[in-house]
Amino acid sequence: MEETLKRINKYLSEVGYCSRREADKLIDAGRVTINGEVPEMGTKIAKTDIVCVDGKEVINTKNAFTYLAFNKPVGIVCTTDTRVEKDNIIDYIGYHKRIFPIGRLDKPSEGLILLTDDGDIVNKILRASNNHEKEYIVSVDKPISQTFIERMSNGIPILDTVTKKCRVTKLSTYEFKIVLTQGLNRQIRRMCEYLNYEVQTLKRVRIMNINLDVPIGKYRELTKTEMEELNNLLEDSTKNYVPKSKHSKK
Repeated sequence: MEETLKRINKYLSEVGYCSRREADKLIDAGRVTINGEVPEMGTKIAKTDIVCVDGKEVINTKNAFTYLAFNKPVGIVCTTDTRVEKDNIIDYIGYHKRIFPIGRLDKPSEGLILLTDDGDIVNKILRASNNHEKEYIVSVDKPISQTFIERMSNGIPILDTVTKKCRVTKLSTYEFKIVLTQGLNRQIRRMCEYLNYEVQTLKRVRIMNINLDVPIGKYRELTKTEMEELNNLLEDSTKNYVPKSKHSKK
């Protein structure tokens, strides 16, 4: 049987070393070797090939991926660039192996964010076309009207588009719940601003089947049951790379 070869950037992503985009940058910079040789972009590898980054062998830890649920505090930034941002999520958690956040929560927001070293799962969760739910509890600066609920639910024109229809439920005079399947830049805040409301607090409490259940600033590993259900939900999700627009992410 002929051996299946795999592109080097896909390999680095699937073993959790980095994203495909980051892998391309490493390859372009000449920091990746295959059996001691610097490869060209798009080179394919076999299972027996030895892949190194900066001279250190990359080990396939496919069966030992890390999946964390973290309750991000206000003021922490969802970036892996520890050199530029001192209040970054990676330094704050201080995990013993290299992980990265799946998506974002902006600095003034708090709540659930997932972190992993499994580069293959990221696009499956994030791509809006896969319609995976993210749930938020939001408080605003003035009483919530029925008109506000209806308009938020049916789509708001922001960032040169109209937001997808979503579920919005009034919880109290100043608080509502919203379930999104997309993640435009500062989407909820921009939607509220369009209707002349200002967000006071914003907390994400659920991503798909994963619920926020740890104190602020703490994290836990996803359970076996959660991972089985998550993989079932992702089974039909596409992971094909699509170039990000300038408005992508939350």
